[in-house]
Amino acid sequence: MSSGTGAASAPAPDPHDTASAPDTTAPKNSMFSSLRIRNYRLFFLGQVVSNTGTWTQRIAQDWLVLSLTGSSAAVGITTALQFLPMLLFGLYGGVLVDRLRKRPTLLVTQTAMALTAIALALLTLTGHVQVWHVYLAAFAVGLATVVDNPARQSFVSELVGPGQLQNAVSLNSANFQSARLVGPAVAGVLITGVGTGWAFLLNGLSFIAPLTGLMLMRGRELHAVERAPRGKGQLREGLRYVAGRPELIWPIVLVGFIGTFAFNFPVYLSAFADDVFDGGAGAYSLFNTLAAVGSVSGALLAARRGTARLRLLILGALAFGVVEIVAAVSPALWMFALLMIPLGLFAMTVNVTTNTSLQMATDPAVRGRVMALYMMVFLGGSPVGAPIVGWITDTYGARVGLAAGGAIAAFAAAVIGLILARVGGLRLSVGWHGGHPRVRFVPRERQEALVPVA
Repeated sequence: MSSGTGAASAPAPDPHDTASAPDTTAPKNSMFSSLRIRNYRLFFLGQVVSNTGTWTQRIAQDWLVLSLTGSSAAVGITTALQFLPMLLFGLYGGVLVDRLRKRPTLLVTQTAMALTAIALALLTLTGHVQVWHVYLAAFAVGLATVVDNPARQSFVSELVGPGQLQNAVSLNSANFQSARLVGPAVAGVLITGVGTGWAFLLNGLSFIAPLTGLMLMRGRELHAVERAPRGKGQLREGLRYVAGRPELIWPIVLVGFIGTFAFNFPVYLSAFADDVFDGGAGAYSLFNTLAAVGSVSGALLAARRGTARLRLLILGALAFGVVEIVAAVSPALWMFALLMIPLGLFAMTVNVTTNTSLQMATDPAVRGRVMALYMMVFLGGSPVGAPIVGWITDTYGARVGLAAGGAIAAFAAAVIGLILARVGGLRLSVGWHGGHPRVRFVPRERQEALVPVA
């Protein structure tokens, strides 16, 4: 295993072609700079189509289960089955990803998800679908995601190199959030017009785009990374690797707190739409749309930044918690709705900054395991925390539930920020600058120099 930080990788040589990969190590101040790279452009365009299909199926899947059973609990079971494999096997998926070549792995996982969607479409269109078929399909997609998710996350560094990683991760997030706006609308048209089966078929066919993109990529332009050899104890090795590095373990802990207690938007927003403002489905849709607009804006702003600093992560998480608290006490629907934009923006800042900083600080040979742990905490936090925040919301009201989630996020950000500052040899400096109070972290030596000697 390499002992490096994982911040650099070299273009992969091709025995049949002496041309080297384009230089992508120098940051460029452009929101879409990574799209200049042909391989990443193919990947991005494929994800545009596939993500739209994925969001279309998510809505159609929930509607189909509800129509088959008339039970909201059955919809919850479907969601739980889709997340369960990540919670159970996510770390093992990371071990596999570190051993395997990413592009062939993605060809397999994307094909598996396409076939699952097509099978569900055929069952629905022929009138033979039963609820256990949907449960099985959701679990199968979850199993594929165990490998597909860390493989896609870590494959980005092979596509663009370290200099464009921040930009590429940000554009991926903007891509996903944009599909979150379009996919449900497409699902609504298909469900009301021709039925849920066609929504599943559309999702299955949408995988043609990423599969084609993967096959058209030029292998010689991929950035080579060291793959982990097959061996025993690699799961424990990955956990020890993360535990021994504050720049990895503390961002993951922070995302765990936020994902578990503050990212439960379906619980909070539905409660505010129905119980607080009596706005019904229209208000709930408006809240989600404005949050998605903020998320896209946050991802695009992140794409302009050349680096991902832990300081930005802490500030973004702190701002996210504060905005949730302010939203919790908003007296009017319009004010609450407008606050969804900065809420989505800061949520995406936390997401993108964590993702990028983890990848940049990780040795390529263990990147799959690190990203699997991150995704397991990030994706698994909401299903674990949803019953807790749901109970708080039901018992004490939606405002208390949302304020509690925001307070936990802000408190976790503050505490972990102080821990990282201490680990990094920094101290809190409070003073005046230009007639205004100034609070910042400075090196301990500098802080000591500022203290007057009696």
